[in-house]
Amino acid sequence: MRLRFLITAVLLFTITASFAQKYDMSLIPYRNGEKWGYSSADKNIVIPAKYDDAQWFSEGYAAVKMGNKWGYINNTGKLVIPAKFTVAKPFSKGYMPTKMNSGSDTILFAGASLTADMVEVCIDKSGKTLNGCPAKTEESEPEMAIVTGKKLYSVANDGFYDEIVNDFTNNGEQYYIAKKAEKYGVFNTKFEMLVPFEYASIVRYNVAGINYLVVSKAGLFGLYDAMGKELLPVSASELELVNGPMNKGYVIIKENGRAFVKLVDGTSILNRSYNDVSYDDQGGFILVGDGNLKGFYFTDNTYISPKYTEVKLMPGGKYLKVKTFDGKDGYINNAGVEFFN
Repeated sequence: MRLRFLITAVLLFTITASFAQKYDMSLIPYRNGEKWGYSSADKNIVIPAKYDDAQWFSEGYAAVKMGNKWGYINNTGKLVIPAKFTVAKPFSKGYMPTKMNSGSDTILFAGASLTADMVEVCIDKSGKTLNGCPAKTEESEPEMAIVTGKKLYSVANDGFYDEIVNDFTNNGEQYYIAKKAEKYGVFNTKFEMLVPFEYASIVRYNVAGINYLVVSKAGLFGLYDAMGKELLPVSASELELVNGPMNKGYVIIKENGRAFVKLVDGTSILNRSYNDVSYDDQGGFILVGDGNLKGFYFTDNTYISPKYTEVKLMPGGKYLKVKTFDGKDGYINNAGVEFFN
């Protein structure tokens, strides 16, 4: 749920949405050397490592690779759909719409391909090709909205400002982002200055229902709250607001070649800076250390030190897919336990 700093000269309203794949986290893909199986969370082997690759379980099935083809097993390890696919995606729930009932005929289906060109079809839980692909039953989740731009205003002027470029409401009060002598500031309906006319730009963002103002001066960025209180000084070369899990607001700050993560109130949440930090759309922060090695900060305040060449948070927020220094994939949990040898 990421929101990067941007400026636009026209009215812009965006809502981003995502769909979350529901994985069964009770069986973790476990790599033993070159082969894959499944273990419990305490690393007890449940399904022996005999596959060339393995995906997470979803809706009671998991795709496994045997040679250069994929099939599906159930949670006892039984191969229930032969390994014949060039592409095998996780199972999910959907429905075949009808004219009478758009939500009828709920079925399990997965995207798969039987051909070398990897053109996908949809299959049912027996592996048979369906006559068309079901519609997803998940509902999208709006992440964040931005409104910037120019409108027409009839607010009294008397030389107080040259032009109002945007407005917003905070705690029932109206506020205006305005320009005077090519500099931007913020004032209220009593013409009290909350942010002085001294910035090259001011853009309002809404994070978790709270308004924030990103200001810039001489190519650097800072952050104010909606009442004009400075939260972060104008010293960052880059500044990114993030609406994290549980509607918690974060800021990624890049300054003097280093990257930090703070809460939107300016409170630091990491004990050090990094070469780079980016937000993972599943929730959490990828930390880049020396040698371009990567670690991860989980929003439950646990973190993994940079030691992998790639990291990606799995849905559910407790496991990472990583690539080790020798180029092999594996999974770790948020305590750093590695599910591979």
